[in-house]
Amino acid sequence: MLEDLKKSTERLTGWRRPDAGTLATLLRDGRVGTFYFRDDGLIPNHPRWPLIILWRAVRLPRSLDPAAVFEDLFERNGWGGGWRGGIYDYVHYHSRTHEVLGIARGSAKVRFGGNHGRTFKLSAGDVVILPAGTGHECLSASNALMVVGAYPPSGTYDECGTSVAEHERGVRRVRVVSRPGRDPVFGSEGPLVLYWKTKR
Repeated sequence: MLEDLKKSTERLTGWRRPDAGTLATLLRDGRVGTFYFRDDGLIPNHPRWPLIILWRAVRLPRSLDPAAVFEDLFERNGWGGGWRGGIYDYVHYHSRTHEVLGIARGSAKVRFGGNHGRTFKLSAGDVVILPAGTGHECLSASNALMVVGAYPPSGTYDECGTSVAEHERGVRRVRVVSRPGRDPVFGSEGPLVLYWKTKR
């Protein structure tokens, strides 16, 4: 009941949601980066699929609630379980599901891949698609930071830390998480479909 109330409150904080026609006009062909991270003994990362960063992928006009833009965009492409908030400031990963993060407001420096990974500065309009197992933590953020997260329908949310016991379970679980059918931003023709092949 508390979670339902939280979701309702989150949705009501938006001053304007985009309609379907407007949503399509907000997408743009920004720069795409793909990054592979090795298993470091604590964070499994993904054995085949890269982290995908879409810089400036979504235009966020002032007339619309930026978080609502990402929520509706992700939901349109079948990614649900959405939330609004920040990114945890400790290393964690999800072993049973992939995750997408849309930066709705502000900026942050986020390290992906665990302690030996890479740090990126993310700003409003950027999107990060994390395959299951990818370590992530926020190193610093602006006061205005607002992130929207979502998950594909085939996964189950979990949160794993940096213990050897969790790592062993995580490695097994990550390997069997299925590839989503649609990219959370561009649908059937997005970067996820292009870069997340069944074999590497």
